[in-house]
Parts: sequence; C-alpha cells; structure tokens
Amino acid sequence: MSVSPMALKAYTEAMQTGQNIAGGKLKGSNRVHNDFADTLQSSLKEVNNLQVNKNAMIESFASGKSQNVHELMISMEKAGVAMRMTSAVRNKVLESYRELMQMPF
Repeated sequence: MSVSPMALKAYTEAMQTGQNIAGGKLKGSNRVHNDFADTLQSSLKEVNNLQVNKNAMIESFASGKSQNVHELMISMEKAGVAMRMTSAVRNKVLESYRELMQMPF
C-alpha cells in the first residue's frame, strides 16, 4: 500500500500544526479564534464562488455559448454539495449553541 503525495502532505501539515499548538507557538486564544474566523470566511467565499460559477455556466448554456453539458452538471453538483455541507455545518453550530444555552451554570 502506497501513500499518495497529497495524503502525505496533509499528514505532515497536520503534525506541524499540532506541534505548533502543543509547543505554544500560537500564543493566546485570539490567534486560534482568528484562524477559525479566517477559515470560516474563506470557506463561505469558496461556496459563493461555486454558486457564481454555476450561475454563469447555466447562463452560458442557456444562451447557446457553451454546449458542454458535462461541465455544467459537474459545476451544479459541486455547488449543490457545497451548499448542503454549509447548511449542515450551520445546523450543527446552531444545535450546539442551543444545547449550550440550555445548560445550567
């Protein structure tokens, strides 16, 4: 069994991140918060870009500029999966928030 270069890269990056956090290279909770916020914001931008790309491809196909049905369907599925995943994450966050609010302190 061989390890693909992509999997190996992801593994080494995860190990380095874990060592940085454990070693104290990320100081204070503010840095981790900023990373989470940046990650969330970039993910939402990517979902938006997929939606914009899908809409552009639909318009191009409907106007007759493009006749590539395969790429259109692929972009529609990518955008749909990204939107469903975003909704699922939002629902989990809201569920967690509601659960925290119901906890007695």
